[in-house]
Amino acid sequence: MPADPSLLTPLDDDASLEAGTQFAELIAGYLAQTHAGEGRVGTTHAPAELAAQFAGPLPAEGKPLAAVLERLRREILPNVTRLTHPMYMGHQVSAPLPAAIWTEALISALNNSTAVQEMAPAVTILEHQVVRAFAALAGWSAEAGGTLTSGGTEATFTALLAARAEAMPEAWEAGVGADPPVVVYGEQSHYAVTRAIGALGLGLRNGIAVPTRDFRMDTDQLRAILDRLHGEGRRVMAVVATAGSTPTGSFDDLAVIGRLCAERGLWLHVDGAHGASALFSAVHRHRLAGLELATSLAWDPHKMMLLPLSAGMVLVKTERQLDQAFAQRAPYLFHGRGAERVWDQGVRSFQCSRRADALKLWVALERYGTRAIGALYDRLCATTQALHAQVLAHPSFAAVHAPASNILCFRYVGRPGRASPAPEEEARLDRVNFELRQRYNRSGEGWITTTVLGGRRVLRCTLMNPRTTAAHLERLLTGLAATGVAVERQGAA
Repeated sequence: MPADPSLLTPLDDDASLEAGTQFAELIAGYLAQTHAGEGRVGTTHAPAELAAQFAGPLPAEGKPLAAVLERLRREILPNVTRLTHPMYMGHQVSAPLPAAIWTEALISALNNSTAVQEMAPAVTILEHQVVRAFAALAGWSAEAGGTLTSGGTEATFTALLAARAEAMPEAWEAGVGADPPVVVYGEQSHYAVTRAIGALGLGLRNGIAVPTRDFRMDTDQLRAILDRLHGEGRRVMAVVATAGSTPTGSFDDLAVIGRLCAERGLWLHVDGAHGASALFSAVHRHRLAGLELATSLAWDPHKMMLLPLSAGMVLVKTERQLDQAFAQRAPYLFHGRGAERVWDQGVRSFQCSRRADALKLWVALERYGTRAIGALYDRLCATTQALHAQVLAHPSFAAVHAPASNILCFRYVGRPGRASPAPEEEARLDRVNFELRQRYNRSGEGWITTTVLGGRRVLRCTLMNPRTTAAHLERLLTGLAATGVAVERQGAA
């Protein structure tokens, strides 16, 4: 059947260098403007306003590419959160490396799925090589393995599924039964841990949170909890430690936790989604001492390696432990050959349609090298130390902790002498800090987050942009202090 020229013509036109150049110019212009710190960091529009802007039926007829690009320029770019702006200091999402940004288009053009090696011959092998290199950084042998994931949540879920297969090999067929094992984790753990506990059918009552001390898992409490569980005859499926916690960027003592787990033959999963990239840093890799004792590891290159979303990773000390997590057969896809190693990643991954994200990770390493990745990690941490010093010197703020990585929490306290106010004043300052953050972000001058630590509302900054300087930090605190004064004067809190 002959093709309809009117149908294929726009497809061919949009595949041209001229069309690609128009997209590249749009992206490069956005990066140049935000890198220079120009314009607002976030949108002024509320969700309802944005919804109205994009309301209407889907277009039955296509528009010229120039018109679509203009709408992107006019309606989308002004209403994004500009992570590449040096005044963005919000969530743990990076200002991505340029070479990895451009690789995204190549990944989409190839559209190879790495679930099955024959569908992505080179990139699937590349993923295996990258995964094994990262496992070696963790201190593991050639028996280690893993896969890329959508992020740390999937990585932790997959690791705990593998732990369940190890502890309860019958669970895939029979379920977890009436007496499931428990998972022990730190109270500052990411919500991915409790989400996995619930979704794996263990029940949240079988998740046990270990108290923290100085925002790290209290290892004395961990020992006491493990001893108590053993005395009660309760099975422990896994212990989850954190390397680079979401609230404060703190690192649990992996050496002590690892020895405790090794003594008892327990699976130790380390959520290193944020902090595992410290392995590239000569200054900070000591924070991961003891990682080699872990059984599995979650690692997000799209955080501190500054890759664009998404690029997560789950690693296991022994690849077989991950293979057994998914006890399914799909002969129309996977063609195992007995003892021969299976290159298909779909046998050890939730995803069947698996994007070739390993390619952008490989390109970033090829382009910048491990030393530069480590230096970028160090720079972000050093900038956070500088912010901590400025907070300590500023009369309107009180630091909550010293930073272990690139995350700092602090509290607006207003005028000097209010660092330890009465309980009712503390509650009022909770409201001030919350409203302060909302107003500051709406101003477009910068973008930060907030959380609750020790029952108190605090301001939280994550330094994810290597272009952020001491001058930007000073501008941040000046703006926050002025906003705090305005909130207090108006009595809105």
